[in-house]
Amino acid sequence: MSYHCPRDAAPLTSSNLDRHHEEWIAVKNCKHRTGGYLLLLGLTIAVFIGCGGGAGTGTKSVTGGAAQLAVSPSSMNFGSVLVGESKALLGTLTATNASVTVSSAAWSGQGYSVSGISFPIVLPAGQGISFTVTFAPQATGNSPGSINFVSSASNSPRSQVLSGNGTQLSTHSVNLSWDPSASQVMGYNVYRGIKNGGPYSRLTSTPQPSTSYDDVTVQSGLTYFYVTTAVDSDWKESSYSNQTAAAIP
Repeated sequence: MSYHCPRDAAPLTSSNLDRHHEEWIAVKNCKHRTGGYLLLLGLTIAVFIGCGGGAGTGTKSVTGGAAQLAVSPSSMNFGSVLVGESKALLGTLTATNASVTVSSAAWSGQGYSVSGISFPIVLPAGQGISFTVTFAPQATGNSPGSINFVSSASNSPRSQVLSGNGTQLSTHSVNLSWDPSASQVMGYNVYRGIKNGGPYSRLTSTPQPSTSYDDVTVQSGLTYFYVTTAVDSDWKESSYSNQTAAAIP
């Protein structure tokens, strides 16, 4: 049986798929335009099969991460606070990825307390709330502590580290005296620092006319470094004097 290559191939549809399949078998021996015809037919079948299966398209479902609770800052350092006094710092709780219910907070350490927030509280994703941590030492010495926030987040409980030092107001004082300036001056300023070589903070609000000064604001266990300056009638201040140090027992 002889078969002639068709000059124009009909488009492949579901109704003529069987007929084209028979032509596919017979057309293999064609000498004219066979390669182009086969390529077109094969490509059309491939596209038809890919679309017919329905697997080539679809919608991916993208889900966010698990809800988490962030605490900022991760640690609070209150420094030195006099016994009987207090110092407060602000913190923030923030929900990420999804809403978080914070059910409670438990803290430990001498002198610490938490305020400015009530439990339980629901935080929508991306939103936060502030709270206050107060350090009011009742005794001298270092006071380590922490806060644990219990919530519905995947990283519950979330912790915050606390540190502070209770100090006692010293009954000591430092008595300073110096030689008068060789130039005519209106007074002297007194400066104090806690590091050798400065920086220094001025203790006198105005130049003192005398060549002595009593520092009654020192704390036990610290070493202070002092310098003075001379101020003339035009309010021009000299450079620092030589430094002297005082260790408070």
